[in-house]
Amino acid sequence: MSCPGCQVAEFKTMVRELHRAGIEVILDVVFNHTAEGDELGPTLNFRGLENSIYYMLDEERGRRFYRNFSGCGNTSNCNHPVVKEYILDCLHYWVVEMHVDGFRFDLASILGRDQEGDILTNPPLLERIAEDPVLRDVKLIAEAWDAAGAYQVGSFPGKRWTEWNGRFRDDVRRFWRGDAGMVGPLASRLCGSADVYQHSGKAPVHSINFVTCHDGFTLNDLVSYEQRHNEANGENNRDGEKHNFSSNHGVEGPTDDPGVEALRVRQIKNFTATLLVSRGVPMVLAGDEFRRTQKGNNNAYCQDNEVSWTNWELLRQNVEIFRFARRMIAFRKRHGVLRAERFYESGEIGWFGPSGGTPDWNGPSGTLGCLLFPEKEKRGRRRPHLCVLFNAEKRSAEFSLPDPPSGHIWHVAVDTALDPPDDILPAGKEKPVSDPGRYLMQQLSMVILASDAPKEQGKREIAVYVNPPASPP
Repeated sequence: MSCPGCQVAEFKTMVRELHRAGIEVILDVVFNHTAEGDELGPTLNFRGLENSIYYMLDEERGRRFYRNFSGCGNTSNCNHPVVKEYILDCLHYWVVEMHVDGFRFDLASILGRDQEGDILTNPPLLERIAEDPVLRDVKLIAEAWDAAGAYQVGSFPGKRWTEWNGRFRDDVRRFWRGDAGMVGPLASRLCGSADVYQHSGKAPVHSINFVTCHDGFTLNDLVSYEQRHNEANGENNRDGEKHNFSSNHGVEGPTDDPGVEALRVRQIKNFTATLLVSRGVPMVLAGDEFRRTQKGNNNAYCQDNEVSWTNWELLRQNVEIFRFARRMIAFRKRHGVLRAERFYESGEIGWFGPSGGTPDWNGPSGTLGCLLFPEKEKRGRRRPHLCVLFNAEKRSAEFSLPDPPSGHIWHVAVDTALDPPDDILPAGKEKPVSDPGRYLMQQLSMVILASDAPKEQGKREIAVYVNPPASPP
């Protein structure tokens, strides 16, 4: 179809077919700024209509210049009654006419600022969106920060709003990079970030967990570059985020070194597995499942070329990563304890270090183990217990294992240090651990054990398990 206006029919057709396949459509919307740029930019949207209504203007400079909380030269005056109604009309159109299922709001903290740029306690726009009858069933996702320093992860107004959890991204990246003091933060992220959301009455489902997104490095580049490489953007490599918490594992960019490549593949699996065993809503960047790269560019919005395009040939070249991602998703779906929509309670999760004692919560260690107790199912049946081990050290670590349930033995479901197909095994194919009481982990690896099979001999009397409060320090 190439006729004028056919894009509307094409979009509706796309949404309809995705719905038939059981896939919802979340639309990324940008209401925080328009394309005018700063005072030197062109008049494209509202500047010529009513500049003082649609934009935040700088009072101290005679209202001739724009406040720039968006990083794009201007900021929309979202809580003015006229602008507020305009935004609601747009959202109504996409729901009623185009049948989308929800919205992700770019730099959503701007939607909670007043005309002077101050953060409002009860922003009229955010309240209207959350309470609007037309929007009552759609999903609302906030990028809960802006370019002026607002950071509202865990405090974004309203319980209908879910949030991109930037704390999850940063803490998980730093843990696997080997930063000291990250064991406690990692445990909190695995638990659904209760330390971030529970105080406001929110639940793990309010946390959109992610390691990478369309802004910043792809997952392949996160483990291949220590510095951004945005030279092609024409801003002397000054644009894009400087603090990426990334590691190149010895070589900046592509390499033929098999040792470096093996570590990168292992780290991609570690990030993928960590995301999918964490309570909350996992978000995966398209292409990460087959090592899509932007060649180190972490701000490729302005590149309409092979830097930003998806190279589907990479799927054939990286089928090992694709297979691992698919099986980890299936693993999460099999084990409801990972997907529960509430925070862990006391007695449902326990933590231990390699020796079986209390973990080194705030020290330099990069090792952690946890035991997950599944909820009872109908007729009193239980799903398998899970034992998850993390080793972010650049050396091996031997773990003393907690006892599995009576009559069962531990089976290895995932070990990111093993070659495929043993790195992740399908249900029913897990292999029993070679030593029932210990497990030797390789450097930079993650292991998941499941208590699937009955145990022939009697239970070992080895106390290696420590059960602290549900929420770690």
